[in-house]
Order: sequence, then structure tokens, then C-alpha cells
Amino acid sequence: MAMKKYKPRTPGQRGTTIPLYRRLLSGSNPFRPLTAGMRRSVGRNNAGRITVRHRGGGQKRRYRSVDFRLEKRDIPGVIETVEYDPNRSSFISLVCYRDGERRYLLTPDGVKVGTEIVTSERAPLRPGNRLMIQHIPVGTDVYNVELKKDGGAILARSAGSAATLLGHDGSFAHIKMPSQEIRKVPVTCFASVGSVSNKGHHLRVIGKAGRKRWMGRRPVVRGNAMNAVDHPHGGGEGRQGRGRRRAVTKWGKPSGKQQKTRSPSRYSNAHIVRRRPVGKRR
Repeated sequence: MAMKKYKPRTPGQRGTTIPLYRRLLSGSNPFRPLTAGMRRSVGRNNAGRITVRHRGGGQKRRYRSVDFRLEKRDIPGVIETVEYDPNRSSFISLVCYRDGERRYLLTPDGVKVGTEIVTSERAPLRPGNRLMIQHIPVGTDVYNVELKKDGGAILARSAGSAATLLGHDGSFAHIKMPSQEIRKVPVTCFASVGSVSNKGHHLRVIGKAGRKRWMGRRPVVRGNAMNAVDHPHGGGEGRQGRGRRRAVTKWGKPSGKQQKTRSPSRYSNAHIVRRRPVGKRR
């Protein structure tokens, strides 16, 4: 994927790397009937209390109404534009269907303006087409995967992500998630062929703290840099280790890449064949 690197004319530009949007996008303005104003929660719940820290500020955004239910069956559509969406990591495309209706969809990787896509039980096996999982060959990469029939796309929606169909087992299919988790999904669910666009999203280098603030992210302080009264990892003379076997949050709950945080009684555990790897050996 084409990436743009800046000459270090300022400290913030040194090392900054972003996708070369001019080559990837069609340069069109958003389709106004499918946009709306939005007020972000910035980490607060319905009572106004902060439930997720380090959120707030950032540039004002307009919401693009992206179709994740994908209910227009057997009606071909043509991709008119490929656009940037500030509310998600992937690109979005404006699709004009044969009946004249326009909708925003997630852009599949490798698909350009003018490509025809369709949602059907037995659609052709081409990137962007959407069909029932029982008609998709084993080994195919898919995205926008449903978890229950007509429930809308839930899995594999972020930039560059794709799930792999491993096999069919009666009324269920085994799908390998981007996290390496293997789970069962009903074969009557729909999935889109291919992977999500903007594969170079993880290669970005933000470059400076100010750009992170534009994105609505406030500063984060390490727990072991705090005082003991403020965090379980805090305190000590000089630079100290955390002094605990497990990394924990400010409230003493397990956290970090080496901790299992999933609820053991979660309703969807029955459909997980193999859990995602956790810990240093991941």
C-alpha cells in the first residue's frame, strides 16, 4: 500500500507516515442525504460520568450512515466513489443500486470506482459481493460477517481485516477471526467476499501528540509513574517495577495484553471453538 512520508521540516513531521490518500480515494465530497450531525459521547455514559478515560476534544465530525444490514438482495449496485470516513478506520464507498437508491458500504480491498457488486444467496465469488456462508468455498477470506441470520454485519469490519472460512459442520461454519479465534457461525448467515480496505492503517505513524488530540485522544499516564495513592502500580523510590504478579487497572481489575478479561459466563462462549491467544507467546 502506498504510504506518504514527510520531510522532517518540523519535529512533528519526523517519522510521520500516513496512507497516500490521493491514490486511494476518489476525492468526492460526502453524499449529503446520507450524512448527519453527531455528538460524540467522549467516554461518558448517559449520566454524564466518565466510563472510558482519555477521551475528549478532537475535530468536529459528520456521521456517514453506513449500511451494515445490507438488505438489498439481488439488486446490483455500482461503486460511485471511494471516500474517507473520520468515524472508522476503513474507507467507505457510495453505491448506486439499479433501482436508483444510494447507500454507503464498507469498501473492500482492491475494488475501484465503477465495479459492480451484488448481495444474493448465490452471488459470483468476487471481492465485494455478498452471499450466504453455505455457498462460500472453504479457505475464502470474508468480512462483514453476520452472527445471526438477518442480524447485520458484526464481525471483521475494521481496516484491512478479514476472517477465513475454515469449513462447514452441519448447520454451522467454522470461521477464523483476525484475532486467531475460531468460532461457529450459522451457515445461513451472509458474509462479503474479500477483505476490508485501507490495509496500511496499522502502518501509520502519528508523529506528534497534537495529531492525537485532533483524533479525540487525551494524554495517558503510566500507572507506575503515579503515586501509590493513585494507582496500584504507583509509588516506590525511583523507577520501580509494578511489584505485582498481574498487571491491573487503576481499580485493581486485571488488564494488559497478558490477562484474560473475557467473562467466563458470556453468552457466546458456546460458539467459540478455540479462544484467541493471550499473553507473551501470542
